[in-house]
Amino acid sequence: MILRETHQPVTGVESAAFDVSIDNVVFGFDGHQLQVLLIRQGLPGEDMESDRFHMAVPGDLVLPQEELDEAATRILSTLTSLEGIYLKQFRAFGDPGRVADEKDQDWLRRMRPYPDRRVVTIGYYSLVAMENYRPKPSSFASRAEWCPLQDLPRLAFDHNQIVDAALLKIREDAAHHQLVYELLPEKFTLGQLQRLYEIILNRTLDKRNFRKNVKKMPCIVPLDEKQEGVLHKPAQLFTFRRSD
Repeated sequence: MILRETHQPVTGVESAAFDVSIDNVVFGFDGHQLQVLLIRQGLPGEDMESDRFHMAVPGDLVLPQEELDEAATRILSTLTSLEGIYLKQFRAFGDPGRVADEKDQDWLRRMRPYPDRRVVTIGYYSLVAMENYRPKPSSFASRAEWCPLQDLPRLAFDHNQIVDAALLKIREDAAHHQLVYELLPEKFTLGQLQRLYEIILNRTLDKRNFRKNVKKMPCIVPLDEKQEGVLHKPAQLFTFRRSD
């Protein structure tokens, strides 16, 4: 999407032109650690070396006349085949040099008519239960896969910064909303729930106090079921009941 000033520019100052993009940070939880959904930039039919271009969060330009939320949904579906995922807008990123790295420019020269043009991106985040979603690459994504948050490689553009900012926003939102439970499977253990909270809040929680507090929460419902197929003593399972 190209935005151009329509008013008369100030004398001596050229009218600005820049692109607007969407970058989607999708978090999943595998029961032990947070994962981030990444794509590898690639072109159909081209033999791409493993490190030719960076991994990236799913993102692309907003189309003319397209709403931002609509663009976020379309881009995620186009690049990873994932649909029906809740996406929340959390911040804009507009550093003039965010697409200036030579490796990124090499990619942009293949993909964009104006690779040097400034790009302002709108960040969205989403939390999903990994067992419910199987990403499949499409369009210019040659791969789509989950990567542990703690093992993220150097990503394209400023995507490492965008992931960090998304995590900080989730940490902030988790104190006021029940969004943490979007990361859990339908049935989970209290150990998994505590581990998830510790990752989100970035601190260790006392096991006894945590379980005492959780059992007071009406939205956490104990089930008459235990884990199956585990080597350790099976733990009781719980489920989340959304409150109004």
